[in-house]
Amino acid sequence: MLTAASGQRARLADRTTQLNGSVIDSSTSLLASQRHDIVRFAMGAPNAELIPEADFARLFQAPAAGRFDYGATEGEPELLAQLAAYLERHGEHADPDRLLITTGGMQGLDIAFKLVVDPGDLVVVESPTYTNGIGTALSYQARVLEAPIDADGLVVEALPELVARTGQVPKAIYTIPNFQNPSGTTLSEARRRRLLELADEWNAVIIDDDPYGALRFDGEHVPGFAELRPDDARIIRVRTFSKVLAPGLRIGWMQLAPELRRLAINAKQAMDTCTSVPMQHVVADYLAEGDLDAHVERLRRVYRERKEALVRAVRELLGDRVTTTDPQDGFFLWLTLLGEDAVIDTEELFPTALRHGVAFIPGPAFSNSGAFRDALRVSFATSTPERIVEGVRRLRTALDEQRARGGVR
Repeated sequence: MLTAASGQRARLADRTTQLNGSVIDSSTSLLASQRHDIVRFAMGAPNAELIPEADFARLFQAPAAGRFDYGATEGEPELLAQLAAYLERHGEHADPDRLLITTGGMQGLDIAFKLVVDPGDLVVVESPTYTNGIGTALSYQARVLEAPIDADGLVVEALPELVARTGQVPKAIYTIPNFQNPSGTTLSEARRRRLLELADEWNAVIIDDDPYGALRFDGEHVPGFAELRPDDARIIRVRTFSKVLAPGLRIGWMQLAPELRRLAINAKQAMDTCTSVPMQHVVADYLAEGDLDAHVERLRRVYRERKEALVRAVRELLGDRVTTTDPQDGFFLWLTLLGEDAVIDTEELFPTALRHGVAFIPGPAFSNSGAFRDALRVSFATSTPERIVEGVRRLRTALDEQRARGGVR
């Protein structure tokens, strides 16, 4: 409760008890306050060399008529048309009547949960999963059911029993099927089909969060939920340009049934009226010039090189002290401590690592229950291969010090 000058306490909404914030987003401010050199494995974002800044600067100089006015809530017509054309070129049917431009992917998640979740509703989430996804579900007072993942993504086979134990059926299933955050795993086609069957059985909405799907650099394409079940109104897709262009643009989009799109527009109008019109025009112009395909190909080459550098550095410098995932894209490796290091709490390890000049996200950030204290997420997207090797070397030094100091669970 907040105490006013009168001494009385302000009465806050019950939901404030579940506004947990984001460890990931908070790390941005924390790292900005540091004055020593840090290898930044924490944030899932490209560094400046991978952002087409010169193109954006040029496009911002385009004639400005109408670009600084209010825009249509559903998105600028130019961007909707260019986005639909881009998706169609890549084999994905994209009716503009099913597209809604959002202020980043996070607004898409917020709108999806707002449309679906009432207080007390059960929401299935992967465990571990994206911190902000859990936080958004909780902000609408959801009851979160954590379900395990393995090398093939969400263990869908375990869901019926897990759900039965709760005494209620889920209203929504939140999943990151492609190159999952934080694990980097991809949900197999067989499990996607089974999850669709369970969603039918439970009449549950699938909230499909897919920030990384366009960046696959290894392996074969796995059909998405919308490919397997076209026009299913219970599939809400949330996507973003943050990972393929630049996070600071804050341009994302939703793909959803027309009847849900109307409700989503209403929800968005209660948030920000419209996504930044100048930013929308910059992205629309960039798409119109046809440069995105070449840019994405470059990202794939760079991210493959960086992932391989990180896997190699972990193997050579940490050896059997950890086990790690090996994703076919995405931004992240999920490291689990083994042997004598397994008793180290990664939340307690973090300040030691930061002092040694390396930052990561501790495992408990990715679970509502605070699990995964023996795990951590590291991003290979932000750093060059040379910096990646240095970062793993610093992480090893931090692990050595933490174990020697007895900083364990």
